[in-house]
Amino acid sequence: QVQLVESGGGLVQAGGSLRLSCAASGRISRINAMGWYRQAPGKQRELVATVASGGSTNSADSVKGRFTISRDNPKNTVDLQMNSLKPEDTAVYYCKITFLNGMVYWGKGTLVTVSS
Repeated sequence: QVQLVESGGGLVQAGGSLRLSCAASGRISRINAMGWYRQAPGKQRELVATVASGGSTNSADSVKGRFTISRDNPKNTVDLQMNSLKPEDTAVYYCKITFLNGMVYWGKGTLVTVSS
C-alpha cells in the first residue's frame, strides 16, 4: 500500500505565498508523474501542475508564473511553491502520484484559503 501525506496548507492573504509538500511512503515502486490538483467549492477538480519523471513540467494557465512544482526523486516528494496567491486560488489541493505500472494514488488533500 502507498500513503501520500500532504502538508503546508493554510490561510494566507492575497499576494502571499505558501509551499505545499507531498511525501509518498509505503510500497514505492518506480514513480512516473507527480502532480498537484485542486478543487474549489462547487467546482470540479482541476490540474494545477505536474512533473514527469524526467523533470518536465506542465501547469495550468491560471498559475503560470506564480506556482512552481518540483520533485525529489530519492525522497519521493513533490512540492508546490505558490506565490502571488489570489482569492481564486482558494481550494483543497490534492497530491497525485502515478507509477510506471499505471497505479494512481491520491492524497487526502490540504486546504488553502486566500483572503482578499
